[in-house]
Amino acid sequence: MNNYLQIDANRFDSPKFDKVDVLFIAGEHSGDQHGAEIIEKILQKDPNKKICMIGGPAMEKLKQAQFLFNLADSSVVGFVEVLRNYNFFKKIFDDLMEWISFHSPKRIVFIDYPGFNLRIAKSLFQAGISKASGGKVELYYYIAPQVWAWKAKRRFSMAEHIDSLGVIFPFEIEVFSDTKLQTHFVGHPFVQNGFKIHLVYDHSAPILLLPGSRIQAVTRIYPILLKSFEKVLQKNPQMEANVVYPDSKIKSLLEEIQSSHISKEIEKKIHFHNTSSNLSASIVLTSSGTMSLKCALAGIPGAIVYKAHPITYWIGKRLVKIPYLGISNILLQKDFYPEFIQNDADPKKIAQWVFKNLEINPSIKEGTLELKRKLHHKDGVSAEDWITKDL
Repeated sequence: MNNYLQIDANRFDSPKFDKVDVLFIAGEHSGDQHGAEIIEKILQKDPNKKICMIGGPAMEKLKQAQFLFNLADSSVVGFVEVLRNYNFFKKIFDDLMEWISFHSPKRIVFIDYPGFNLRIAKSLFQAGISKASGGKVELYYYIAPQVWAWKAKRRFSMAEHIDSLGVIFPFEIEVFSDTKLQTHFVGHPFVQNGFKIHLVYDHSAPILLLPGSRIQAVTRIYPILLKSFEKVLQKNPQMEANVVYPDSKIKSLLEEIQSSHISKEIEKKIHFHNTSSNLSASIVLTSSGTMSLKCALAGIPGAIVYKAHPITYWIGKRLVKIPYLGISNILLQKDFYPEFIQNDADPKKIAQWVFKNLEINPSIKEGTLELKRKLHHKDGVSAEDWITKDL
């Protein structure tokens, strides 16, 4: 990693506005995409809103707002990976605190990425900058950390530091009910009117391989997906595969991994597409990120494949208190997308599952409809209305 925020509070990347209404902070690609969609809707309703953004390529494309820094391309996950990049993130953290202190946006909207965003919120509170500590800057949090899975007590510090929370899963209202934090279910972005999933089920289409958007995760998961696809080809040599990537950096990494794990002949059967491509899929092998939910909502049969650093996995097993990794499984409380995790992420086992599930069955349709029902907000409060209320 060699990108730094390098903010001079008096000069570098100072806003083109007299006063910033909202600063959005997203630290990974899914949050970047969700944030970009919300910002676009806000500006459609009120083009005069003055918005700055720290995120990724989706936010960077928005011309009516000011993009400050690409943090999403630097996202990491896991205890070991964070330690390795400690100095890098400390530099970003310190520069961002200086920027906020100097420019004092009316409201900050943190999007997911709790390891970074909650530390910023706490520091703003301790510095007396946030509204909760007597300052002027309101702190909003969109897409809550998964305190229902681990670090449950974190919800109380959130209630102390955050002014308002927008959650995308209905059961999260109850999770925060024993705190003073104002919590609003604003619906999941994948089921909002106008949202394009870009994916459809077709039993004759290629297999879809989704290794994720974080460098460390892709490095561990993509070789397993490739070897699984290789074994599928032994029984079904006509099969082809589509791979979705979030940006050119991840695409280059995927190509590099391919060159060292599979033959040139198999590489010819694999086709790359960016996240906005319209794709059909007969089945999907996916990491546990937001794309797994998107596939489930599209009615595509699938399985989750995940492998972390052994130390990260060992720590996680002792902290996480839920029976599933995939959010569709958590929402439906069943093994909707079978999970091949860590030692179970064996290409032979995965290929055998693919052979058995290349035809859709009624349960996937029923599960898809139930997911959509659960994720749709009923009170008419959208994320963009929640963010801009009283602003």
